[in-house]
Amino acid sequence: MTQFGIDFQLRVYTGMDENSDLPVSVDDWRNAARKALKDGPWGYIEGAAGSEDTMAENIRAFTRYRIRPRYLHNVEERNQSVTIFGKKQDSPFILAPIGVQSIIHRDAEYASAGAAASMHVPYILSTVSSVSMEDIAKKYPESEKWFQLYPGRDENIMKSMVKRAELSGYHAIVVTVDTTMLGWREQDLKNAYLPFLQGEGIANYVSDPEFRKRLDRPPEEDINSAIEEFLMVYVNPAFSWSDFRKIRSWTELPVIVKGISSWEDVNAAIKYGADGVVISNHGGRQVDGAISTIEALDEITDSRNVSCTVLFDSGIRHGSDAMKALALGADAVLIGRPYCYAMAVAGQRGIERYIGEIKADLDLQMALAGYESVTALSRRMIYKKPL
Repeated sequence: MTQFGIDFQLRVYTGMDENSDLPVSVDDWRNAARKALKDGPWGYIEGAAGSEDTMAENIRAFTRYRIRPRYLHNVEERNQSVTIFGKKQDSPFILAPIGVQSIIHRDAEYASAGAAASMHVPYILSTVSSVSMEDIAKKYPESEKWFQLYPGRDENIMKSMVKRAELSGYHAIVVTVDTTMLGWREQDLKNAYLPFLQGEGIANYVSDPEFRKRLDRPPEEDINSAIEEFLMVYVNPAFSWSDFRKIRSWTELPVIVKGISSWEDVNAAIKYGADGVVISNHGGRQVDGAISTIEALDEITDSRNVSCTVLFDSGIRHGSDAMKALALGADAVLIGRPYCYAMAVAGQRGIERYIGEIKADLDLQMALAGYESVTALSRRMIYKKPL
């Protein structure tokens, strides 16, 4: 890993790059994905809440945080490894939970889980995946896998999913708390597109024994009734911290709260037993006009010692973005939309390529800024431009 970025560059420059047909820049990945996808799936993946200002601000806000390079430091040996929940991983990247991946590529979550396994990054499987948690675990039994849980209306189903994840070898439960209902997503409304209505993304429900108890006939015989029942139990606007405490009590695995962006909620998560938090606004898909995640992270970690693992999500596009988030106190960062672009273009191979690119980008960014490891990064290296 010490020469990862340079090695990557040399393969390209010397014509030894076996993936020379694939994009390099995020914009090119995005443009190629747009060509590969129909309007409905594209709008579902790329769209955001309302004016889409939060999504844009997530990216725009990174430009207000500037890196102070330091020179004449020995950066020949570089190390971007981190330790999360006691496990060392090669880089600070994690694949975020993205649901309904069958609308992106025919291989669905097999592609993203396979890429994560081959590139040695943790993979978070969505509750609303197109492939069941057991099938992913059977295919990739040795990889680092976490399960993301949407808190639904039926406590028995939630508890069943947590136990299934444990039995299948998942290593953490990520409770997403910012989606107690779907945001106002104009692209989906314009396209009249909700993939769940076609039975996409409900594999973990139709395979769940507690969900199946709610049905008069099994999903194999009556998928439409199963879809209707899923829509009844999928999310829960009444979900509260006391309900989260119950989830915490169901498992010995690390439990992470995803989708918060204030110190008050981070403090509450710790109070109610969370082992970690993901500072996230769901990629701008829920609340229009919300605070950017990098500014939220800055506020939360400034002059405070957060007594749990802090992960960062929403807005990571380049190595410099990851570097800034890590310097401001994140222990690792989640990649979301960019790996979906890569999946749409070339399936598992595309995702592996993008992960390789952002790892190489981060390696070179750290070296050129004068930092030999992720652990050397700190908020002292960041200048925030005044508004």
